Amino acid sequence: GEPAVETGVWTTSPREETRPLFTTDFEPAEFAARRAAVYDAIGPNAIAVLQGAPSPEGFIRFRQTNEFYYLSGIAAPHAYLILDGAERKTTVYLPNRKERREFNEGKVLSAEDSELVKELAGVDAVYSTDLLIDHLRTYARSGRVRTVYVLSTPPEGLSATRSMTARAHADWREDPLDGRQGRQEVFVANLRRHLPGVAIGDLTPIIDGLRLIKSEAELKLIRISSRLQGLAIMEAMRSTTPGITEYELEAIGKFIFWQHGVQGDAYYALTHIGPNAYMNHYHAGVRAAEPGDMILMDYGGDYRYYVSDMARMWPANGRFNAVQRELYGFYLAFYEAILYNIRPGLTAQQVKLAALDEIEPILESWTFSSPVYEKAAREFVEAFRQSAQDPNTSLGHWVGMAAHDPGRDTVLRPGMVLTIEPQFRVPEEKIYIRLEDTIAITEDGVEIMTDFVPRDIEGIERLMREEGLLQRFP
Repeated sequence: GEPAVETGVWTTSPREETRPLFTTDFEPAEFAARRAAVYDAIGPNAIAVLQGAPSPEGFIRFRQTNEFYYLSGIAAPHAYLILDGAERKTTVYLPNRKERREFNEGKVLSAEDSELVKELAGVDAVYSTDLLIDHLRTYARSGRVRTVYVLSTPPEGLSATRSMTARAHADWREDPLDGRQGRQEVFVANLRRHLPGVAIGDLTPIIDGLRLIKSEAELKLIRISSRLQGLAIMEAMRSTTPGITEYELEAIGKFIFWQHGVQGDAYYALTHIGPNAYMNHYHAGVRAAEPGDMILMDYGGDYRYYVSDMARMWPANGRFNAVQRELYGFYLAFYEAILYNIRPGLTAQQVKLAALDEIEPILESWTFSSPVYEKAAREFVEAFRQSAQDPNTSLGHWVGMAAHDPGRDTVLRPGMVLTIEPQFRVPEEKIYIRLEDTIAITEDGVEIMTDFVPRDIEGIERLMREEGLLQRFP
């Protein structure tokens, strides 16, 4: 081989830390536009106050809350934002520098970086959190601030959705030797104490409304996240043979995610073998796949604060048997009738009614090998028919910074991102079938971001004949 090059130095890499201190995914102007929309919403006699995420407990990488990141892009623990509706200015509060910690772990934006933070994030002022309470009291004494807007919901963090966080907080309260409040509840109580006489307003619907429509920069990140999730599930399909375990399937996904720079799981891996899928959020399996099992995988990564959400099913032995073809084939036709009727300008009800025109003939023409299967299929379609009569029905859920992004169902508009995931069950045999795709609404149609992952029977079987990661590295 070639002789080693003698450089006379320890390393040719730069001595400075190479980790960026601020996101490169968004321009400061995009964060400024989001904050301007908040100023408009709260009005001149109000401020909005947001509390960032705390330092993690243990050897866990810090991740900012979605809401705080959405308005600032700042990823530093124990940070605060004040948005002043009258002055239309944003002030950031950061802890003072902890030099010993930075020596060990790398630089973290702190109050001493005030000029740098103003330049990077496009905010108006930066102070130490030591001054936060004094500044809040000044707002209270000013007489012009009548309302302080805060989140009425727990902030979203890594691998979290609003409902799952609320569930954990409820468990805390029910624990007889715990009983603690959520951090957001403590935060609001302290604000009331330091801002006496000032009303509390709800910031949650304001931010939710903004997050419902994604910018081009956001869509780019969701596309990448969707691509990685699809690649992970496709690699799991290739690697599947009888005997594979649910945790091995998860490991394949993690390899793909971490190889491409995700910062964590969007949600815990839902890798289901056989009847485990009947508990659709089951996530603790250790069993090995039998040759006749079906496998369901629903597992996504958090790529730079944006996620995707999709699911696929496939046979453990690589070929659909007759019953699997029958039931999966029926479900797939049902599913794609909904998927391909999604259009901008329609409501969820209009999409469902259009899909129903295709689903009912599918049901009547399908041949079922068992009365149990036909009964389940008819009940599935009837439940869908009933939901389509409801003007407030939904298609699935929104996707963005969280796997279940906030927002109310409304007319589908460009920039919205959603999934559909109808769930078909045969209770008598513990059969559960679900597919899911991440779908963006565009100006002239839809972009199915996860469409490249096969869901047709022939495409799945063809992919499973390819050599997988576990075959190359058993």
